[in-house]
Amino acid sequence: MRVPFEFRRPNRRFTSTPPFVVSNSLIAINVGLFIWMTLGAVGSDIFGTTSTDRTMDFVISRIFLEQGEWYRLVSCGFVHFGVIHVGFNMLLLYQLGRLIEPVIGSLRFGLLYFAALFGGSLGALLLSPDAATGGASGAVFGLMAASVVGVGQRGVNPLRTGLGVTFAINVLFTLAVPGVSVGGHFGGAAIGAAVGALSLAPRSWRVPGWASVAVPIAASVACVAVAVVFVVG
Repeated sequence: MRVPFEFRRPNRRFTSTPPFVVSNSLIAINVGLFIWMTLGAVGSDIFGTTSTDRTMDFVISRIFLEQGEWYRLVSCGFVHFGVIHVGFNMLLLYQLGRLIEPVIGSLRFGLLYFAALFGGSLGALLLSPDAATGGASGAVFGLMAASVVGVGQRGVNPLRTGLGVTFAINVLFTLAVPGVSVGGHFGGAAIGAAVGALSLAPRSWRVPGWASVAVPIAASVACVAVAVVFVVG
């Protein structure tokens, strides 16, 4: 994904902190878990799309939440079905991390990522509550949507950039390909866009610094609350 657009990076007071610590860590965790889940299961197919016993311990579905396994609202974002699945998601995460994390900082990037992850989990539960859903796609869609919103706020037509075109292609892919979690992708995109509107707002908007921290936390809590009340309750 080539993105002929770059957000203006703020002047850094501290230069000792690695600029991509969160995105690199997320990639390492996802890849490490994929290898552990796949190679640790007898007879698994690393290039296939079948699930193993270990992946089923991470995916999300209403039946698991009804049994009190609420950790799956997060763990589902770290399980993948096949090397193409994990490879494509990690490629986008790598590129989007290079675009966003240096601009808003590692803390806000991490909060944006996990808010979008929770949004994807909720979306999957709302539209396909009984399906076993997993993958970082919801969080990655949230990063893409946040970037598209940030570009638009700066007066640039997102569809005139590689970022906007990539996002549009992924939306079409989500709607056209069977088996893709529509709720997971769109739920992550909706939360990512809402949070990104503050996190990536131009300086002229004068958004308070605390807002880009409090809003993603509030969005994450709201997603969990909706899952409890409307999906499981």
